[in-house]
Amino acid sequence: MKFLPKKESLKLHKVPEWFHDAKLGIFIHWGLFSVPAFAAEKLTLDESQKRGTNTHMKNNPYAEWYLNSLRIEGSPTQHFHNESYGDDFSYDRFAEIFNEEIKKWNPADMVDLIKKAGAKYVVLVTKHHDGFLLWPSKYPNPKKDNYIASRDIVGELTEVVKQQGLKMGLYYSGALDWSWNPNPIIDNESWRVNGPSEIEYTEYANNHWYELIDEYDPIILWNDIGYPPNTNVYEIFAYFYNKHPDGLINDRWIQYHKSDFDHPPVRHRDFATPEYRMMEDITDLKWESTRGIGYSFGYNKMETEKDYLRPDELIRMFIDIVSKNGNLLLNLGPTADGTIPELQKKAILGLGKWLEINGESIYGTRPWNRAEGKTLDDMDLRFTQKGETIYIHLFDKPKNKEIIIESLEVHIETKIQLLGHDKYLYWTQLGENLQVIFPESFKESPVYVFKLVPKTKV
Repeated sequence: MKFLPKKESLKLHKVPEWFHDAKLGIFIHWGLFSVPAFAAEKLTLDESQKRGTNTHMKNNPYAEWYLNSLRIEGSPTQHFHNESYGDDFSYDRFAEIFNEEIKKWNPADMVDLIKKAGAKYVVLVTKHHDGFLLWPSKYPNPKKDNYIASRDIVGELTEVVKQQGLKMGLYYSGALDWSWNPNPIIDNESWRVNGPSEIEYTEYANNHWYELIDEYDPIILWNDIGYPPNTNVYEIFAYFYNKHPDGLINDRWIQYHKSDFDHPPVRHRDFATPEYRMMEDITDLKWESTRGIGYSFGYNKMETEKDYLRPDELIRMFIDIVSKNGNLLLNLGPTADGTIPELQKKAILGLGKWLEINGESIYGTRPWNRAEGKTLDDMDLRFTQKGETIYIHLFDKPKNKEIIIESLEVHIETKIQLLGHDKYLYWTQLGENLQVIFPESFKESPVYVFKLVPKTKV
């Protein structure tokens, strides 16, 4: 079908099956902020924001917000910057360092790691809030000369990602661009007006999105914060969908200022993007939880091993998200030269190793009629299903060679298998509960997965 730049037409677009099937994507935040790689605070976004906007902004745990933090008088970032580089060293001078460092980058190594993690798609930051471009745009920044990567990072990574059979999405900071506004966000009022509202900026952002669509053919348009006024973003959506009916648009395209066009506020989206948060239960709306392995998206050299997710924590979090109709967009924050830090590798390779054995309980599955469950001895369970098969994820090692799953009745002909083991398991129906006997020997795992065919009665 042909999509029109109208809300009613765009609403007919359906989330493609490939996105429901994929489950795991890798986000990449990489730019000038990767040179200093600094944020003093090591807090979750929610914990930081609870302290109030003023305190949060001055002590932002996101290293990719380095420029905004640097501009706030007396901030830890400003102190670090002056001590490390001198108070006359401008943020723009990181461009020279970054462009020298990225000569060492091998996109094939990065994609190889992403594949080993088990990811099915990638979303790359093409322009973050600092306004620095990671591709050779025909529309260069009119506020700064040579404010652009010396390599076509977008193009090079896109080519390898697609060669390796993965899907490619692109991120763009629509509402914020600090190269257009020298004033920092320090409180709620400055946050509201920080995004450039000039028609010149709107045209600049529009030109970039069309260029990215035409030159790199992404399958996901991942805009951030919002979108500038005085344009009809439905035109971008329709243009994209007509090229890619199987493409997706995220939920961060809100236009905060009144538009000159007489059309309703933008509410179209294919999926929601909770940040450092998860859903409590299964949702009808497709969603994608996005977060770093630590507390920051951009690499923060201040973070230590205790600040990163352990592989077992990451695996359990991922399963919980999938059981509730979500995907996980897990961020990698490279160093300036494109190297993925070892502590980030440890987490995602641990996830990938688990998926090698248990991936069938994740990829291509859909939520069951409930996401969560318990054993009689209070161990957590999560459920997924695929056709006539149900998968039960046990979040702990059994204390004995048996578990009893609460409120689960199965057909008499059901066969139960522990993934990674060939033989079927013994089971008994104990009223409304199900007893499953583990094999005599089994491999240690952060999460054990039972495969039940056919699926249960209820």
